[in-house]
Amino acid sequence: MNKYLIFFLIIFSYSCSNEGAERTMEKKYINVDYPDTRKDTTVIDKYGDISVADPYRWLEDDNSDETKDWVVRQNKATFGYLDQIPFREDIKSRLSELWNYEKIGTPFKEGETYYYFKNDGLQNQSVMYGTDDLKKDGKVAFDPNTLSEDGTSSLGGLSFNKKGDLMAYQVSEAGSDWRTIYVKDMANNKMLADKIEWVKFSGMSWAGNGFYYSRYPISSEDDMLSAKNEFHSVYYHELGTSQDQDVLVYKDDKFPQRNAYAGTSDDGKYFYISASESTSGNALKIGKTGSKELKKVIDDFEHDYNFIDSDGSELLFLTNNGAPKNRLVAIDYDMPGKENWRVVIPESDDALRNVSIVGNKIFANYLHNASSLIKVYDIDGNFIQNLELPGIGSSGGVSGKKDSKDAFFNFSSFTSPNTVYKLDVENLTYKVHEAPTLNIDLDQFETKQVWYTSKDGTKVPMFLTHKKGLKLDGKRPTLLYGYGGFDIPITPSFSIKRLPILENDGIYAVANIRGGGEFGSEWHKAGTKENKQNVFDDFQAAAEFLIDNKYTSSDKLAIEGRSNGGLLVGACMTQRPDLYAVAFPGVGVLDMLRYHTFTIGWAWEGDYGKSDDPEAFNYLKAYSPLHNVEKKSYPATMVTTADHDDRVVPAHSFKFISELQDKHVGENPVLIRIETSAGHGAGKPTSKQIEEAADELSFMYFNFGETIEYKKKKTSILP
Repeated sequence: MNKYLIFFLIIFSYSCSNEGAERTMEKKYINVDYPDTRKDTTVIDKYGDISVADPYRWLEDDNSDETKDWVVRQNKATFGYLDQIPFREDIKSRLSELWNYEKIGTPFKEGETYYYFKNDGLQNQSVMYGTDDLKKDGKVAFDPNTLSEDGTSSLGGLSFNKKGDLMAYQVSEAGSDWRTIYVKDMANNKMLADKIEWVKFSGMSWAGNGFYYSRYPISSEDDMLSAKNEFHSVYYHELGTSQDQDVLVYKDDKFPQRNAYAGTSDDGKYFYISASESTSGNALKIGKTGSKELKKVIDDFEHDYNFIDSDGSELLFLTNNGAPKNRLVAIDYDMPGKENWRVVIPESDDALRNVSIVGNKIFANYLHNASSLIKVYDIDGNFIQNLELPGIGSSGGVSGKKDSKDAFFNFSSFTSPNTVYKLDVENLTYKVHEAPTLNIDLDQFETKQVWYTSKDGTKVPMFLTHKKGLKLDGKRPTLLYGYGGFDIPITPSFSIKRLPILENDGIYAVANIRGGGEFGSEWHKAGTKENKQNVFDDFQAAAEFLIDNKYTSSDKLAIEGRSNGGLLVGACMTQRPDLYAVAFPGVGVLDMLRYHTFTIGWAWEGDYGKSDDPEAFNYLKAYSPLHNVEKKSYPATMVTTADHDDRVVPAHSFKFISELQDKHVGENPVLIRIETSAGHGAGKPTSKQIEEAADELSFMYFNFGETIEYKKKKTSILP
């Protein structure tokens, strides 16, 4: 996936008009007339001998007129509240100016052409350019902004054939996970007739005159955003044929709740089928392209096997089998048994996240204490040296062709926008290829990593970013962010929407809690299933650390998380509502008893467990945000979701806010912001990102009893 690099010539910069002044105001309340939400007391589920009421079940029907009317009324209440915050437009204006700089992505070469993505600043979607010489400006090769008038259609993935003259690409409508595949003749700049629908969770792997892809059976369009996704299957599409002629390559009729993916080696000789039952662990089969024979390598789902590439008759896989922090192994096609595997790069003390082969060298991208570390090996796995990165931050790894002398890598941190570097593979030296410039002085900020102790004694790291020399008086507006799930690490990365917090003497904190992938599979498993409470304990301990060490206080602390992180926030705000002033559960998994009944939710069982298991039911109900709302006061809350989110369906958020509005005691607002023509987050147009960020920041500061005012100040840097 291409990362975006940023470049902008500063002519004007902004500074806060009340820099160093007291910004605290008397906290004011805006009366909210919450919409009436019907309760259906007849809906009761039985889990063994335990009955659980679900009075808002009707909100799961996103197509009903009653639900649509409820959405309109909730948004009216929410935006009616936001419209009354006096500095909301100031924040939106400031965000627009901070966002407005040129962003250029990492180049990649296909055939004789270099491609890269660029966003002029406020374009809704980044545009793909092509050039035969990176010293020259490229020409537009593909513009996703032409797919829709409002920017809500986005590029969901692309893949070139070996020659580099054909590009298959996926289009997502309104943020949905559903994709449609098209093919473009890049050499002649024309579209082919090929069109493939009902694609979801799929790559496009070229072989011969076509490619492998994955899709679900054709379903009803009425419930396509909420119905359970089953019988994921791999097909092969031959160019120039209709989709109904595509060849079924792999389908598991006995186990409908498994996903299947296909991939091919760069040389086109081999392909593999990976099948999974959840987000962790996969079975594996390998074959030669053009042959129907598949050799079984792994038939259980205990470990992960991620294909890297082939080297002769050996196929290289990154795996945590026998190595919780991952290792690189070579599997010979002719002798695929585990006893014949060759270890290329053994497990180390740091978590190995991804591997690339460029210029016949292996570049291994590790995480050391949640920050990127790149090690270089020869093709046989002999260590050469570390690739010294520009600092403590994040890199997606080294990209380039296997036989290329040149490569690229990106780097960013909390205080450094994404920058692309060109790497000389032979000498392992690099220089800046494209560097960003923003209309803000980023040198005024710093990041430090602290370690704190969780409830059970586990040491957990956390990144804190703020102005240099910031006085820590226990009153700093602070946003604490976390995720804690699915082996996904949260590493230092640049975020424009955090800058207003930093420039207004606030603190942005990121806790690397258990459940994530910062320290390998053991750290991940320590935050799953019956251990999920560890995740919430880690996050609450982070909040307590910030308060105890005079960074902030409970009335100046906000918490935010999205998706699994939305679950994190929902659980923490219901368990410890006294600890936070503001809560942002974003597109969250909030109904832990029914999450697996919607779309792809069943695949999350590996992290959560399912409520039809009596043991899992007990711990799921114990922390499920929806089922733990009580008659008490909660933090000022703005739940966020979107009408086209078919990853975590909006019913989670609809039911949770209904329960919260019914039982919340006190003057703090508890609202829901429902985005239209948007999904789980991927592909969201710039305009919608800015609007959502402005609404969240203004809501946060208003409920802190803080005000923000911006005043233009010319500071020319021209000679």
